[in-house]
Amino acid sequence: MSAVRIGPYALPNPVILAPMAGVTDRPFRLLCRRLGAGMVVSEMVTSDVRLWNSRKSRLRLLHEGDPEPRSVQIAGGDPEMLAEAARANVALGAQIIDINMGCPAKKVCNKAAGSALMKDEALVAEILEAVVGAVDVPVTLKIRTGWDRSNRNGTQVAKIAEQAGIQALAVHGRTRADLYTGEAEYDTIAAIKQAVSIPVFANGDIDSPQKARQVLDATGADALLIGRAAQGRPWIFREIAHYLATGELLPPPGLVEVERILLEHLAALHAFYGDEMGVRIARKHVGWYLATLPGAREFRTKFNRLESTDAQCANVREFFIERHNEGEEVAA
Repeated sequence: MSAVRIGPYALPNPVILAPMAGVTDRPFRLLCRRLGAGMVVSEMVTSDVRLWNSRKSRLRLLHEGDPEPRSVQIAGGDPEMLAEAARANVALGAQIIDINMGCPAKKVCNKAAGSALMKDEALVAEILEAVVGAVDVPVTLKIRTGWDRSNRNGTQVAKIAEQAGIQALAVHGRTRADLYTGEAEYDTIAAIKQAVSIPVFANGDIDSPQKARQVLDATGADALLIGRAAQGRPWIFREIAHYLATGELLPPPGLVEVERILLEHLAALHAFYGDEMGVRIARKHVGWYLATLPGAREFRTKFNRLESTDAQCANVREFFIERHNEGEEVAA
């Protein structure tokens, strides 16, 4: 495959970490990039800059040392506010602005943002033109295949995006009404890819190197976005990138490596959020990492009651010592 480009940026491989609210924070982005992601995208940030003073929003904004190209996703339904949010993020160091028209969450859609915007193509055009006109960096767009199964207007929205100057388009292979249920539809992504000449990235249900190859072949997409499959498996990026490049499967990481990655991730979460919030956020990540290992459920129940950084790290080490003693070598 030829290198994927977004404006002036050539990505080292076509496997991208999808933005996920509450998951793709800076510690996770840095980890995924180190483990093979060609690009990582920040958590969705509201376009209402008045709300950026909250601690939660401040932590979601870009930080020095974020891996390049630094892509930030913004969400909202007002063209002027989105343009202002784009300018403010570029001032903070964003090198790519990504607009969210793919999130199906009610609290986003009820504010006429996320995938709700796809219902109003005139507003879509207005938003895209306002944001592209506001900044000198590439603007990308994330959409779904349509509003519901009888209103699959992803192709029309893609054409509007290309005309407005959007430089790459990510398509989640479900409609807004599907949320995250059922199977992703790749034929609509293929049709969208045929309809435009800008890079198209496929998203939805890509959870293995083999599935990644299938989706690229089925859609003709230029790159892939990996979301939920990376939770607790940040090494999935190197596995997919290696398979796409060579046709060979990498061996899964051994327990020693999984333990090292998990402990590094915990240390980064605690350093980034501080002890109290770091301990809380670490719980879900640890649950994802250990989900497929024997004894994980019992361990989680105990782990979720721990209140300190040191106790969390000590308990994770104990869990892995037990796994080693039982002769297990490889994580699933």
